[in-house]
Order: sequence, then structure tokens, then C-alpha cells
Amino acid sequence: MVGIVIVSHSQKLAEGVKELAEMMARDVQIAAAGGLDDGMLGTSYGKIMMAVEDVCGRDGAVILMDMGSAVMTAELVQENLKDDQVKLVDCPLVEGAVMAAIAAAGGADVREVARQAQAGREMMKLQ
Repeated sequence: MVGIVIVSHSQKLAEGVKELAEMMARDVQIAAAGGLDDGMLGTSYGKIMMAVEDVCGRDGAVILMDMGSAVMTAELVQENLKDDQVKLVDCPLVEGAVMAAIAAAGGADVREVARQAQAGREMMKLQ
């Protein structure tokens, strides 16, 4: 099953998004990689790398990020892994995480999980 990593500048935000996604798909491996090692706001290469290693099995993983240095740090992690089964996804963090979790729970491959997460951009909240 494809794993999911939630990267945010805030540990609380990453954990909250993880909690919401897990509510929709309990069996999916989801890791929160938020904040710095000392609990301050920021992004940690080590936290992101460890999170990817924790959830990335043979089926791969997708990484969803909030913004700025979270994106840059996740890109560095992906580059250093040299694993085409680890995909970065440009999507709204909450909607993308929920859609990715549902897709992963349904047995989708890493490309489809990434596609479903990215489809979170199209979700209408008001009509």
C-alpha cells in the first residue's frame, strides 16, 4: 500500500491533517513531518526523511507539503532518495491528504494516489 507523508512548518498542523486523513482511511500508513526537532516552526530534512522511510514500502509514497521551505526540503529528500516511487504532489494539503488516503486504501498505485491528491485542487467548497 502507498504511504503518505504530510510535511508542514507546524507539527500540530501536520498531525491534524494526518488525523483527518486517517479518519477516512485507517489502514494507510501516514506520517506527519512538521516543525523542527526542537518543536519550533520550520522544516526538518531529518524528520521528512525519517517519515518517508517509515511509510514507504515497495508500493512507494507520496509527499504533500504546505509551502516554501517545506517544498524545497521535500524536494531535497526526494532527490537524495533517488526513488521514482516517491512522488511530491502539488495540492491543497488537507483535501489532497484525504483524497490520497482514500486512493491508497483502495489499492491504487503511487501514480494514481498522487493524481487523486492533486485532484484536490478541483474540489468545490461552495457552489
